[in-house]
Amino acid sequence: MGHKIGTERSQSLLLPELVEDYVGENNPVRFIDAFVDGLDLDALGFKRVKAKATGRPAYDPADMLKLYIYFNSVKTGDNDVAQTDDVNRQLILAERPNGEPTADTLTLVKGDKPEAGANEMLLRTEFLSLDPYMRGRMSSAKSYAAPVEIGQVMEGRTVAQVVTSTLDGFEAGDWVLSSNGWQDYAVSDGENVMALGQSPERPSWSLGILGMPGFTAWAGLTRIGEPQAGETLVVAAATGPVGGTVGQIGKMMGCRVVGVAGGPEKCAYAVEELGFDACLDHKTADLAERLADACTDGIDVYFENVGGKVLDAVIPLLNPNARIPVCGIISQYNATALPEGPDRMNWLMGHILRKKLKMQGFIIGDTFGHLYPEFAKEMQGWVEDDKIKYREDIVDGLENAPRAFIGLLRGENFGKRVIRVGGRAGDDR
Repeated sequence: MGHKIGTERSQSLLLPELVEDYVGENNPVRFIDAFVDGLDLDALGFKRVKAKATGRPAYDPADMLKLYIYFNSVKTGDNDVAQTDDVNRQLILAERPNGEPTADTLTLVKGDKPEAGANEMLLRTEFLSLDPYMRGRMSSAKSYAAPVEIGQVMEGRTVAQVVTSTLDGFEAGDWVLSSNGWQDYAVSDGENVMALGQSPERPSWSLGILGMPGFTAWAGLTRIGEPQAGETLVVAAATGPVGGTVGQIGKMMGCRVVGVAGGPEKCAYAVEELGFDACLDHKTADLAERLADACTDGIDVYFENVGGKVLDAVIPLLNPNARIPVCGIISQYNATALPEGPDRMNWLMGHILRKKLKMQGFIIGDTFGHLYPEFAKEMQGWVEDDKIKYREDIVDGLENAPRAFIGLLRGENFGKRVIRVGGRAGDDR
């Protein structure tokens, strides 16, 4: 463990040692050079090491990052946490969570607003998307994408406005879809940035129904699920941005749609507003029996984004040649061990074999990225024609993002969870 610094804050800051070597041209070391010359770090117990970059004596990189976070973090009781024109608030990964993320997983720090250089633009974050995949980025476990490193800004898709630009095709005032991460400002060279125009009607929808979640629902269902009129489609997280969209597309394709959601309010919304034929509360003890009653002709397509007991209830009801697109298993993202009970892998494989099931996982950008223009055209038309309903769950304030993310993993959101970072866009955007 790293060294513990006692402070006037309500809690001391304690960070684990870093895997990466932060000695060199990084922010913590520059911060030490500029601000703490007067501190007796040796007396505080900081360890000296030899810097790889320069060969000169330096302090342990874990201690440097820890001290940097302390001096730059928003202090307890500090009310000045709103977005400003000259300060860049950032939520950085302070530890790798063991199980559910906690209040200590991310730390809010403040620094100077960055400046854009030649052929760059400065972006101000207006909306930040919170998505379940982010839990995987907090982990160092091997995955399809590299993890966020300790001390780095937490990654995430954003809707932003251009503050300044010397980049062709972008000018001040433009709205863009970008990857600023969990911070107020970011400098971009235009890579992976999509222009949204000067006055988009609903800019935050580019993070939901017109963005990654909507694309995931559309591509996974139509390309892997391949539903046919008259078939039964089951989808969990039925009022979320993916599940709710899957169900509505399924209805347009002539399916009987059965949703699974958390609580009677969400289930009522799925049926009364989204048009599902039925929706079951996964919190009830008799979920398997109730699902069987709702799917008397079996299940032809199960869109998997939850896992756990919902999957257990679905598998026995799958018809021969059923299709299972798998885009997530949110019920397992905080798990630290395999579920209790007997090994059920052979049970699952037996169903796949005997019923000739098609189960395919997919990462939307990797698997179906080339289909985005087709998706965007079709979904935009559905939205304009009011054929797809969409609900946002907006939380105000970057400082509230960690708590909102923990709630997302618990299923507390009702619709697409988005952080309104700047508050400049107004309630109508």
